[in-house]
Amino acid sequence: MRPAADRLAELLGHFVTGPPPVRLRAWDGSTAGPADAPLVSLRSPAALRRLLWQPGELGLAEAYVTGDLDVEGDLASALSRAGRAVRDQGAARPGPAGLAAAGALAVGLGAAGPPPRRPGGRARLGGRLHTTGRDRAAISHHYDLSNDFYALLLDESTAYSCGYWARPDDPSYGLADAQRDKLELICRKLGLRAGDRLLDVGCGWGSLAVHAAREHKVRVTAVTLSRAQRDFVADRCVREGVADLVDVELGHWRHIDAAGFDAASTVEMGEHVGDAEYPDFAAKLYGALRPGGRLFVQQMSRGANAPGGGAFIETYIAPDMHMRPVGRTVDVLESAGFEARHVESVREHYARTIDAWRDRLESHWPRFEELVGTTTCRVWRLYLAGASLAFSERRMGVDQILAVRTTREGGSGVSSTPATWYDTDGRP
Repeated sequence: MRPAADRLAELLGHFVTGPPPVRLRAWDGSTAGPADAPLVSLRSPAALRRLLWQPGELGLAEAYVTGDLDVEGDLASALSRAGRAVRDQGAARPGPAGLAAAGALAVGLGAAGPPPRRPGGRARLGGRLHTTGRDRAAISHHYDLSNDFYALLLDESTAYSCGYWARPDDPSYGLADAQRDKLELICRKLGLRAGDRLLDVGCGWGSLAVHAAREHKVRVTAVTLSRAQRDFVADRCVREGVADLVDVELGHWRHIDAAGFDAASTVEMGEHVGDAEYPDFAAKLYGALRPGGRLFVQQMSRGANAPGGGAFIETYIAPDMHMRPVGRTVDVLESAGFEARHVESVREHYARTIDAWRDRLESHWPRFEELVGTTTCRVWRLYLAGASLAFSERRMGVDQILAVRTTREGGSGVSSTPATWYDTDGRP
């Protein structure tokens, strides 16, 4: 009988033109494909069976996270090289005869059989999209994974968002520095002064709330839909001596009823709001600010011709997440009454931030396995590798938007962009 790898390469040839984009190692030890291509190991026919029952991205992802399929070397590099090869060579569209031949090869390789058991970790949401209960379940799925997990993955600020790498060529400058500089840049863009009131919607583990209170003596109302985060932030504020300045609330953005804030921030939370709901979200932020108050939004965006997200992300990582091109977000904010004053893309900063998280995941892999198990670790390895590529290849972006609530007369009461946001080295 022909080696399994040769038959796998023939099977793959029905769907791609040119040589295989990867080198294949089959469960019988045989190999096939270009010697310099990324090496993909299929440990059993179960990997093919997953693709038979779940074709496309999700089937491949589940084959990887279960360990039925593995990739040698750096995962992001392998995904990038294989993806580039497919784009350069083009995909094939087999006709009926080709599909029949591919099916026969798959059956001969052992792909036929009942659907394999799905790995754990899929989001299980019910109810109408973006109701309070469903939003709470979606947030809990991602952010309540484990406070210990995130504490190990992130830097000491526990900032789970894009950093600002002010000195990327300085070998002594790392993730904690980039997050500190991001937090300070936000505070400067908002023009925070002692005694100001800041509304932080989607506060995460409190990195911005604590920084603003400690460094700028600002009174912060921090809001999260995650009970685990609320409890963590409340304890953290006591530990760091800012409990008198930070009030952390458990609730949905719809239920914010306070007003008169000098500034408001939402850092990578707007992606969870939903497309149809975003105008109401913008209106809620507008109503929370005093006239002339500033709004800071840091939010992921997608390219004009890129879908963003994907089946794997939506199933295992961030269900119900929605991204749009940055210009459309600015349109919605201005329709709510804001005046957009400044937009800055920090896309390259996110690729670097994610790579720093990837390094921490790999460096502490045994500890992560103890915390959440091997399957979840492999989910996160795949997620972070794919996210790094999405930002570096411009399929996704992340943008900082500064907007101002206009006054009754129509003006913002804000002068031109302050030069003091950055020093001569580009540092906040």
